[in-house]
Amino acid sequence: MAEAVTLDPPLPGENVKPFTPEKAKEIVMSLQQPAVFCNMVFDWPALHWNAKYLSEVLDGKKIQFRMGMKKTDTAPQFETKCSYVEATLEEFLAWTCGQPTCVSRPFSCYDFSKYWTYADYKYIAMIFEDKTEIFKDIMWSDFGFPGRNGKESTLWIGSAGANTPCHLDSYGCNLVLQIQGRKRWHLFPPGNTTFLYPTRIPYEESSIFSKVNIVNPDLKHCPQFKKAQAHVVTLNPGQVLFVPRHWWHYVESIDPITVSINSWIELDADHKARVEEAVTRTLVCAIKSAENPSRVDAWLNPTEVEATSHEINLQYLNGAMSAYLEYQKVTVSEDRDPSTHDTEKEASSYKRRKIEVNTKLEDYKSWTHEAGFTVVQAKKLEKIPFGVHLIPVLPQSQEGSSVGAGAVESDSGDLLSENEDGHFGKLRCSGKQSVMINDCETLADQTDADSNANSSQMAISTNDLLDCLVNPQVINLVTGLLLERERV
Repeated sequence: MAEAVTLDPPLPGENVKPFTPEKAKEIVMSLQQPAVFCNMVFDWPALHWNAKYLSEVLDGKKIQFRMGMKKTDTAPQFETKCSYVEATLEEFLAWTCGQPTCVSRPFSCYDFSKYWTYADYKYIAMIFEDKTEIFKDIMWSDFGFPGRNGKESTLWIGSAGANTPCHLDSYGCNLVLQIQGRKRWHLFPPGNTTFLYPTRIPYEESSIFSKVNIVNPDLKHCPQFKKAQAHVVTLNPGQVLFVPRHWWHYVESIDPITVSINSWIELDADHKARVEEAVTRTLVCAIKSAENPSRVDAWLNPTEVEATSHEINLQYLNGAMSAYLEYQKVTVSEDRDPSTHDTEKEASSYKRRKIEVNTKLEDYKSWTHEAGFTVVQAKKLEKIPFGVHLIPVLPQSQEGSSVGAGAVESDSGDLLSENEDGHFGKLRCSGKQSVMINDCETLADQTDADSNANSSQMAISTNDLLDCLVNPQVINLVTGLLLERERV
């Protein structure tokens, strides 16, 4: 069983963190590229949260695991193509160690050599709802976000090969702490969006998926991907990765067991993004529901509770637009009154938090995360202090640099680099899950059949039409037109 890597304690005189909370926040708010923070969490109790420890804490509580196949298909393995099991962490650990099926019963029909499993997007506030004292083990206050702890964080536990399909998050930025094992991150800047063939099928609010299998791309059907500029990094235990707004990312576990924790930090730019997401939801639900009302599970990501009605979606859109316009008015007012710039605002705890139709302005304002950090303050940071404690994740093409794509200095001071043959590798709704696939072979057959169907289909499909209609550039334009219409 893979245990969490134990970090060496800081040497005498080195038990001071390289950045104060204020400086760390200043850096986070100014960074425009991914970077790894080192030596910032050596005193966090959460560093002891390996899978064995969490199994003892959860004490037999079942959680949902996503099952995927370890294969080299050129099609991305979306969550709609996976199967799901309910199991305890004890059963998960038994399965990863090859123990008898009587011990790892829920996983018994999944061959460990062919499948991976992932307990992803587990909100700590939910799975530890009866053990709230554990929240304080996570101290995002060290990064300048006072009061933010495990209650506003998400837990990820996976086996080797477990991965998240390449996507970008519509809202906020991301801080990720690696606790056990290593994960490899493939990141692409927002400017690469066209090269990554964005799609909203499967649909979930706040996530734009890529049609490219990053580690095994089909360049015949996605030739523009050759122009994409990957930033690749292996995240080690004790390190914290910062993922900027709208950076694409594909993440894969490369050790037998991995555990990580993240917290999505909302940004002021999310106010407009919520309008864009409302426009997207309205279009996707209207067109896909009309195509085949009985097959919602085929296009709706399992993380979504339901395909909401057109009436509800329009109410959501109008609520989002009203809230955004009111927010703008207040922002203009605050800009004229310097005394309001240092007002602390509550940080949201979830990757996505929908605007209700009757949202109050004061509630909407609380969703901004910047906690009083203004553009004026950001401009004061003339130079990001990159070095051994803050390592930039550079493009793969920038060879010869001391750190960057596939090279990160660990907390112990070792320089880690990718080998050429290296194995590359949200508020998640707790409502209904897509139909469970209990037959292990069904998962493989379904995936292969879908792949063959896609390759042989020549006519324009509904999904092809949607890929154009809800392309991020188109949605941005439509949103701008709608908002301008309301301002008149």
